[in-house]
Amino acid sequence: MTIADSSLALLIDGDNVSPKIIAGLMAEIANYGTASVRRIYGDWTSPSLKGWKSCLLNHSITPIQQFAYTTGKNATDGAMIIDAMDLLYTGRFSSFCLVSSDSDFTRLASRIREQGVMVYGFGERKTSNAFVAACDKFMYFDVLNIEFGEPEKPPYAAEAPKPYGIPIVVPDWPKKDRSIQKHVLEYVWRSRAQVTATIGLIWLMLGVI
Repeated sequence: MTIADSSLALLIDGDNVSPKIIAGLMAEIANYGTASVRRIYGDWTSPSLKGWKSCLLNHSITPIQQFAYTTGKNATDGAMIIDAMDLLYTGRFSSFCLVSSDSDFTRLASRIREQGVMVYGFGERKTSNAFVAACDKFMYFDVLNIEFGEPEKPPYAAEAPKPYGIPIVVPDWPKKDRSIQKHVLEYVWRSRAQVTATIGLIWLMLGVI
């Protein structure tokens, strides 16, 4: 099956993923096929998902609202798992892209793989080994940022110490005036030599006196 024939389902756990990885994520997914379904799950009444809102339109991602029913329980995971199984049984997709660092998706990844469908996982370094192993391929967010994200800023370099004293400014004379500049500089150096000679003569006379 070629990339052109590959239809992907992209499911993002918005509660546990930063929008900073979206550019690298979409570029990587394009290597596997076309993400015909792009969904992100979370409680969109929460301020923590504010950063995602500008990314949704830019990348044609559909937000799925899931309210937090009780404190300490992640209802988003359940909604994402149910949708993934519904999409799996349609038989339309050659692979699934699960974007989360949550180990709760380990069994989901295994079930999709058992159906003969590829599973690509994306998450942070803290992702459990079980979830990583359940995917056919797993890529960490920091790798995505290095390959596709904004270039890293160069390390801080201390500024060179500035010289003491009054800086000498040499004007950039036009070509037609450079002959004048040359004569002026020659005059200055001759005057300086004359002054130096005069001072030396004065000290010599004082020494004689």
